[in-house]
Parts: sequence; C-alpha cells; structure tokens
Amino acid sequence: MHIAIAGNIGSGKTTLTTLLARRYGWTPHFETVKANPYLADFYKDPCRWAFNLEVFFLKERFKDALCIAQCHGHVVQDRTIFEGVHVFTATNYSQGHLSEKDYRTYMELFGQMEDVVGKPDLLIYLKATVPHLVKNIQKRGRDYEQGMPIEYLQGLNDRYDDFIFKRYNGKVLVVEADEVDFLNRPEDFDNITSRIDAALFGIFDEEN
Repeated sequence: MHIAIAGNIGSGKTTLTTLLARRYGWTPHFETVKANPYLADFYKDPCRWAFNLEVFFLKERFKDALCIAQCHGHVVQDRTIFEGVHVFTATNYSQGHLSEKDYRTYMELFGQMEDVVGKPDLLIYLKATVPHLVKNIQKRGRDYEQGMPIEYLQGLNDRYDDFIFKRYNGKVLVVEADEVDFLNRPEDFDNITSRIDAALFGIFDEEN
C-alpha cells in the first residue's frame, strides 16, 4: 500500500510522514531536498537555475517512484512526482523561471516516466494558507528558504488547489493544516488517523 503526503513548503509533510510511519509501522520515504545541489542557487537566481533544479528533482522522484513500486510493504511518502511536476515545475514555468523550450523538454521527459508511475492508494493534502507556511518556514530556520518571496508561495498554493481539486483523479483526503497541530496535540493527530482509517479501510464514516 502506498500513502503519500502532499502540500506546500512548510505545510508539515515531513512531520506527518514521520508520525504516520511510527503509528502504523509504515516505511517512510522522504523527499531528497537538502541533497539538491541547485536549491540554494535557485532561490538566489530562479531564472538561471530553475531547469537544473527541476530536472534534478524529477530524476530523484522517478527513482523514488520505482523504489516504492518494488516495495512489498506499506509506504508513506513525503511528496510525489505528480505534484513536483504539476505544482512546482508548472509554477516555475508560469512565473517565467523556465523558458518554453526548457519546459517542453522537461514535460516530454516526464511523459516517458508517467507511463510507468502509479498513483498512491491515498493522497493526503495538507492545505495551508501562506501566513501559516511562512510561520513554519521561519521556525525551522533553513537559510536558503528565509528569503523566499510571498508571491512564490502563493503561486504554489494556487497550483496545489488546481492540481488537487481539478486535475488529480486519485483518492484524496484534505487536511486543513492551519487548524490542526498534529505534532503537539494528540487529539488532532488521532482525528487525522481516524480519517485515514475511514478512507483506506472503511472503519469510520469519512465526511471529507
């Protein structure tokens, strides 16, 4: 079984992935972020480094997808290849960070990968407002994230909503991240796991 956590930068994906892996005994699969050699350069000069950044992420996410497909146990994944393409790369393209030529080349490459990549059994979307994201980004204190433009985060949020609610045809569970503290309030985490049980196993009535 493959469960994935989707959400913008600072929405709490890594934390929720860790907690769910611990609760259910699932194998956590974390996104390769710090290992991306283009990340700091991208935030300083996005037009110069966006293509390099996105191709590196695509390569890593495709490797992750192949690894998960070969796994015989239950996996919970921090971000999928689909949102990487349809949210992050699409945002870089729409904001002028990727040229038409680079974007077309990238999408042709993804098209070849998409034929062998399966969707997760459940995608959990941590939907958060920009102020909530900014607060979490400041709290975790990664130097390369501190100068991130608000417009970039808002653009990602808009793309996420478009992707989740209009384009993605897999099973989705939406969590309003501003309203919960699943790390520090056990009742909030229990509510999320009850909804996951309902979505995956039909144990409780799922209203969302």
